[in-house]
Amino acid sequence: MENRRARPSGRRDRRGRGMRGPGVVPREPGNPELPTRRERFDDLALAIVTSVDRRWQDRLGLVEYAVEDAPQIPDDWESGQVPLSSLVRGSGATPTRLVLFRRPIEHRAESRADLEALVLTVVVEQVAELLGIDPDRVDPRYEGEL
Repeated sequence: MENRRARPSGRRDRRGRGMRGPGVVPREPGNPELPTRRERFDDLALAIVTSVDRRWQDRLGLVEYAVEDAPQIPDDWESGQVPLSSLVRGSGATPTRLVLFRRPIEHRAESRADLEALVLTVVVEQVAELLGIDPDRVDPRYEGEL
């Protein structure tokens, strides 16, 4: 018996799905031509952190900023929410460390604008905590709680 099903258009595979990634051939094999999701998040976080840190550098002191994919949550974690960031205050020669967790932040954002606003909110609230001031004073773009 011959299968006479209509074949989907050439842009779809046999399961009816389209292309899984961008149709851009890299100039250099092994290196994606377009920035990855992680690289785009890192660039966004760097831009926000740079602008906030530049403004408050004299009061912040030495702060290390980092991005990790997800937090390590202990088995006895009782909060119903996954943290979006981690702030560990430094002491002596050890710098303060502010870590943004990319996956939980991306999961809460529906658009690029939401993502930018959420990263800004997280960074501003953590810096405000470090400085002991209202988040509204840290950055004029801050719009409120999460």
